[in-house]
Amino acid sequence: MNSDEYSVMNNKDLEAEIHPLKNEDGKAPDNHENCAEKEGLCRKPTRLSQLSRWRTAAFFLSLFLCLIVVFAFSFIIPCPVRPVSQRTWNRKYDRAVTYEFLAIEDVNEDKVQDVIFVFKDTNGSSSFNRSCSDEGLSAPCVFVTAVSGTNGSTLWERPVTEDLLWMECAIEQLGGAQSPGCLVIGNPELLTAISPHTGEVQWRQFNSFGANYTVVTPLLKIPDVDGDGVQDVMIFTTAGDETQSFIYSGKKGEQIGTSGRLSLGARPGYLMHVTKAGSYYVLFNTVNSLYGYSLKDLYSMATGVESKLTSLKQDPQWEKKIKSPTLHIPLLSSGDIRYLVKVPGRSGENILVVKSDMAELLNGQTLDSLWTVNASHILREPVFGYYTPDVLHIVLESGVGPNMKKVMIVESGSGAVHWELELNSRAGSPRPATLNTADHRSIFLFWGEYQAQANETGSKAARQNLYLFHPSYPNVLLELNNSSDQIVAFDAVLFERSRHACYVLLTRPQSSEGPGWVSVAKQKLKEDIPGSRVIWLSQVAGDSEQYIRDRFFRMRFSSQIWNA
Repeated sequence: MNSDEYSVMNNKDLEAEIHPLKNEDGKAPDNHENCAEKEGLCRKPTRLSQLSRWRTAAFFLSLFLCLIVVFAFSFIIPCPVRPVSQRTWNRKYDRAVTYEFLAIEDVNEDKVQDVIFVFKDTNGSSSFNRSCSDEGLSAPCVFVTAVSGTNGSTLWERPVTEDLLWMECAIEQLGGAQSPGCLVIGNPELLTAISPHTGEVQWRQFNSFGANYTVVTPLLKIPDVDGDGVQDVMIFTTAGDETQSFIYSGKKGEQIGTSGRLSLGARPGYLMHVTKAGSYYVLFNTVNSLYGYSLKDLYSMATGVESKLTSLKQDPQWEKKIKSPTLHIPLLSSGDIRYLVKVPGRSGENILVVKSDMAELLNGQTLDSLWTVNASHILREPVFGYYTPDVLHIVLESGVGPNMKKVMIVESGSGAVHWELELNSRAGSPRPATLNTADHRSIFLFWGEYQAQANETGSKAARQNLYLFHPSYPNVLLELNNSSDQIVAFDAVLFERSRHACYVLLTRPQSSEGPGWVSVAKQKLKEDIPGSRVIWLSQVAGDSEQYIRDRFFRMRFSSQIWNA
């Protein structure tokens, strides 16, 4: 083979590699001939090509649907607008008087908690221009007001009575509504049910408490006894040594029966307890004694009719424990009883009896004593928090000397004191408050003056300081704020779910007993932390003060109630 022939062959091979579908004449092979010879091989690529076209169509269709969904959520369907909450706000009322009442509820249903409080004035705020005469009341009168938790603006305002004896919210199905309501006991003799969402009166009834009476608080919410499907209300009053009971329909406010009479002495306290058997009992405490009445017996006293309701049954174990006919419940100590408080437990609710010389926890089913702790001269009703993860603790404040108090954090299961601190205390300082944190513990907020400042004089002498404590730093206090006004009511609140931790203050002038400036204010906790004062309770400081502030500033909160 000569060189020309070899070159021609190489060119053909190269062209064959570049154009494999061409024959030697530069034409594509005859498909008809191939299909005739290999019919099966010709049909197979056709099915594959059809399947490929279906896959391509499905892909583009899915992509088109995804784009439509993205477009719809981005431009067509509006996203919910989240209210922008101010970090702090303050509402003031001139020439007014306020009462020790503060309720926190989502009034306008914007998922932000709002504030309900009470003041007495001739006219309401300028926002609504309401007056006492609008409700046929003499001036001055009591106004119930709801202000927005986001910015403090007035949501509604209503004059309800000439003078306030007691007010209580979170009463389920009051007035037959689906949401809880508020009940106002006024003077003259008037009961008024109000919707917390609108301020509208759901019902108004005159009471028959008689003359020279005192309302025993709080109100008692009892199961439905008149068959209208709504829980009812029992109210106790005292006149001298006699205690009377009255039952009112929660739906319409009508009195059920007449009244019952009990001889318990002057100004008893009480607590309703539900046993494991589902039986309702009311515990009454006098100066140094504890008595137990079944709700079934109280119903019969008030109506004169023997109850046949299944919800009003008696617990045989409690009936044996209560010594008839005195209905007396024995206690370890004979000290004066100050408070009765229900304490959640793993096997049901127990009963904390706070006396003048100790606090005693009773088993909620057997009424046996579980533990006692020495705590004399308890100043205020206890509150609850979590010092260790998921373990409920009780916060007690006891007087330990002139203008001195001790704050104690006690484990509810054992009665062990896990933390305590002595503070200077001003008369009338509010009780502590707690907020649950994301680490299954709580922050504790309390008022007073740390003992190291006791020798300081000047303008601080009339002030009350607010302190923040968290169990992760047991030797550290943060001094957040102070107030020279008289604090009428105080509470710590998560204004949104698991966030926006704030405290609310209801104040009046320190030296004023008559009308003056009344203020309700919200303050976000994190606004106070950067400028707070770090107090070391131990001799040796640990981390730097700025590190402590940063840790508290980054703390996360939780709306969840942990297991007791």
